[in-house]
Amino acid sequence: MPLRLGWPFLRREFPAASLANPTRPLALRLGVNIDHVATLRNARGGREPDTLRAAHVVLKAGGDSITAHLREDRRHITDADIARLKAEVPLPLNMEMAATDEMVAIALKTKPHAVCIVPERRQELTTEGGLNVIAARKTLPAMVQRLNDAGIQVALFIDPDRAQVEATRDVGAPALELHTGEYCNKSGAAQQHELVRLVEASAFAAQIGLEVHAGHGLTVHNVGPVARIAQCVELNIGHAIVAEAVFIGLDAAVRQMRAAMDAGRPGSAKP
Repeated sequence: MPLRLGWPFLRREFPAASLANPTRPLALRLGVNIDHVATLRNARGGREPDTLRAAHVVLKAGGDSITAHLREDRRHITDADIARLKAEVPLPLNMEMAATDEMVAIALKTKPHAVCIVPERRQELTTEGGLNVIAARKTLPAMVQRLNDAGIQVALFIDPDRAQVEATRDVGAPALELHTGEYCNKSGAAQQHELVRLVEASAFAAQIGLEVHAGHGLTVHNVGPVARIAQCVELNIGHAIVAEAVFIGLDAAVRQMRAAMDAGRPGSAKP
């Protein structure tokens, strides 16, 4: 199965051949998750703040893609949001979703550029860990194949574990997103241990032909070491950007995160 790499009309692209053994860090894409723009809107109902307007601000501020998680309970992003973001925003849409027939059907109808399959529990406040791909070896391949066949890039959101990386390849997904939550939640030696896990998982994933993304819990204060991981080509960040936007505005918050990522990635390949 051919590996689908990168976004189709993006500022930050790179040759497929450079993934396995990059001679310098690849350009790093920023996907901005706008879930919590919708959370704020839904707190009172109505239309404001508008997710479509937020996506256009992200575009102007230098974001490379829009990420939106369509949850089973529709607690923030709605079906209408996904349809509007795909139809009206000139940035690639990355739809986060659970591995359910309902979500696969919506993705096949909407045709986002990419989907990221994540674990989901109704009672959780946010995604609590990576998908157990090993346990889902029997059910995931058919779903992944349907999405691949439709021209949608599939990533699996997993913990930085070698066995889960191998399982991601085995079920046919061309990309993965490493869960950075444990790294973000720890400090000192424990945080360094988690960073090593991310570095090793990224290197192994690229070695076996997978595109590497990362995200969850990243802020301007902790993003630098993750941005420095040479094989990682995309970070998906939402809560920290939307939270900072309360104080400085969304445009400035996106630019601030972009600057922190670039500072952590000196010498990266530029478009």
